[in-house]
Amino acid sequence: MENKLKSCSALVKIVSSLRDRKKRTVFTNGCFDILHVGHVAYLRRAKKLGDALIVGLNSDASVRAIKGKDRPINREADRAEILSALSFVDYVTIFSESNPEKLIRALKPDVLVKGSDWKISEIAGGDFVRSYGGRVSRIPFVKGHSTTSVIKKIKR
Repeated sequence: MENKLKSCSALVKIVSSLRDRKKRTVFTNGCFDILHVGHVAYLRRAKKLGDALIVGLNSDASVRAIKGKDRPINREADRAEILSALSFVDYVTIFSESNPEKLIRALKPDVLVKGSDWKISEIAGGDFVRSYGGRVSRIPFVKGHSTTSVIKKIKR
């Protein structure tokens, strides 16, 4: 199996090649700390919006800054490996910033996807993607599935 974990600079070249072949790239991002059926459904739907799905994965330090000192549960290398195992995920890249704006600006995806808990106006990189004719899409979550709820259940 091809290594799906790529640097930002490698992905810039890949996206350029895809664009030359008239393929649409879809970008989403997240912590994906404990992968569950909600994540799988979300990523599967995201892939259907284009030809190649790129997942920006928050680094361990980034997850800690966002979620608190007890997170992530799984380290970034493990989370990247698990995401890479999904057939509908084409590429994974790890970013250390608090949001993926820099990565989005480098990749210029055709479609930017986030969960429906995000307002369109609050999606990092959304204005930039729309500025060149790209699309911003929100995907509903699978009710009752979240990493936080899995962690709470384990603690009980």
